[in-house]
Amino acid sequence: MIEANEANTPRKEPGRIAAMFDRVAPGYDRTNTVMVAGQDKRWRKAVREALSLQPGERCLDLGAGTGVSTAELAKSGADVIGVDFSLGMLKAHKDRQVPLVNADALHLPFGDGTFNAVTGSFFVRNVVDLDACLAEILRVLAPGGRMVLCEVSRPVWKPYRKAHGVFVKHVLPKVAARVASDPEAYRYLADSTMAWPDQAGFADRIVKAGYRKVAWRNLAGGAVAMHRGFK
Repeated sequence: MIEANEANTPRKEPGRIAAMFDRVAPGYDRTNTVMVAGQDKRWRKAVREALSLQPGERCLDLGAGTGVSTAELAKSGADVIGVDFSLGMLKAHKDRQVPLVNADALHLPFGDGTFNAVTGSFFVRNVVDLDACLAEILRVLAPGGRMVLCEVSRPVWKPYRKAHGVFVKHVLPKVAARVASDPEAYRYLADSTMAWPDQAGFADRIVKAGYRKVAWRNLAGGAVAMHRGFK
């Protein structure tokens, strides 16, 4: 279990988080689809469309897990590489015919300005140092390159926000207990969801990291948001 600190923010230790994802890897995609009622497919498509990838461009997919998001991005015709620090997730890729690399998002094994686009879905809240991660993404982006990060966020309609909080805190762990291979891991993911900043707060961190034209688009009523920035 990933412990929380006094501020009720999950304590992020790279080794323990990687081990957690290793454990949930075999049923990760199925569990996610069940818990979000199939909306994950729609979100992956939205990310691909937001990136506007073109054939011949190079795209890096961070937190790629089993490669399902990388395969979706590859439909654009761009050259896409998936990266994840969990070997268990990469081994569960099910032959998706996309290149997957085991690496840490804080220390990417790529040169400066390598990619036209960098993206990642539901991974960035798990990194130990968000600002360092944003800086590393900026480093590997080519001038004019774009970043799109899809992550949990804050519902914009107050009644929905309250109901969503109840779902994340109380319902999601119970659902995970029935369908997940490691329910304890999903309790951590619920805690990290509640601790994550809202749309404006995350956008502010992106601006401070040096990106321009920073904006976001809400999905699922704001429970999920895509944030975009340019180098």
